Amino acid sequence: MMDIKYLELKKVTAVYADEIHEAVSDVINGGWYLQGASNRQFEQQYAKYCHAKYCVGCANGLDALTLTLRSFIELGVMHQGDEVIVPANTYIATILAITENGLRAVLVEPRLDTFQIDDSLIESAITPRTRCVMLVNLYGKNAYSPKIGELCERYNLKLVIDNAQGHGLINNQSSSVVCHSFYPGKNLGALGDGGAITTHDKTLAETFRTIANYGSSRKYVFDYCGRNSRLDEIQAAVLSVKLKYLDADNDRRCEIALRYIKEVNNPLLTMPTLDYWQDNVYHIFPVLCKQRDDLQKYLADKGIQTVIHYPIPPHKQRCYTSSDALVIPAAGLPITEQIHREELSLPCNPVLTDEEVDYIISTLNDFRS
Repeated sequence: MMDIKYLELKKVTAVYADEIHEAVSDVINGGWYLQGASNRQFEQQYAKYCHAKYCVGCANGLDALTLTLRSFIELGVMHQGDEVIVPANTYIATILAITENGLRAVLVEPRLDTFQIDDSLIESAITPRTRCVMLVNLYGKNAYSPKIGELCERYNLKLVIDNAQGHGLINNQSSSVVCHSFYPGKNLGALGDGGAITTHDKTLAETFRTIANYGSSRKYVFDYCGRNSRLDEIQAAVLSVKLKYLDADNDRRCEIALRYIKEVNNPLLTMPTLDYWQDNVYHIFPVLCKQRDDLQKYLADKGIQTVIHYPIPPHKQRCYTSSDALVIPAAGLPITEQIHREELSLPCNPVLTDEEVDYIISTLNDFRS
């Protein structure tokens, strides 16, 4: 029996250890630890990688989302009480960013075959107060579709993409802004918290950077009541190292995912399709199983660690059950609730060996209720 962790960050870091140590040492020895050369270098590199004109680092992915919406409010694009359409099955950070700004989160069901927001349901959720559609590249699958872009253009809506799980996707950078998280477990992960936005919009980038620096565009001059949300030099240096290997790491994730899709053949599991494999960087490999808890225990007993993303949907969380800030469609959210009830994430990361993937596949095929 093998012992396979869902994700071993120590192994991931070890692949680039020499370069990371050198980069971190350069920062330490340089004596400049915030808003210095490492930040500028990473922002330039990541903007180019994302095909964007601007990249602005910040403290974490939640701040990337929150301060983006705050920037729109400061620029007069949005006002408190306005509505943001968002997938109902997202991680709660997406929704926290909306409600923290006094905006209303309008939840729209996902498609069961892609786990992404159902673009056929978006138009019916648009009201006179709608100002934005916030997509989420959940699990690493690109959520954008031409239909969504057309709806945003027709109704004059901002398009914000939560790309916390989609590093390496070619996002629609003609949208207002793409928000990124560099939490250690991400496809592009730092050794601590970190985040960024990428955008073509110079005014938005400058406003975001100012708000994230206490609201200050010049030292001791404060244009906004801002906050302290900055990417530190050590994390920026680490990210510059790991960015060089992101495409190769994502290719390995896709190889593993394709093997799962083609080789797991168990009627008790609903596997992603080959179409789902396209335009996906597989931050997470999700399967659905009506006996999800039994499956997780069975795999654990066989030495395979799995994770549930996510056991409780946002609209069922205590923080929102008594709040009027969250808008829930009257018909309920059955697809979202099914996903949260049945989803199980398999190990899918670049340090898995072929032998470990073989073992996971054969173990899944042997599962019986």
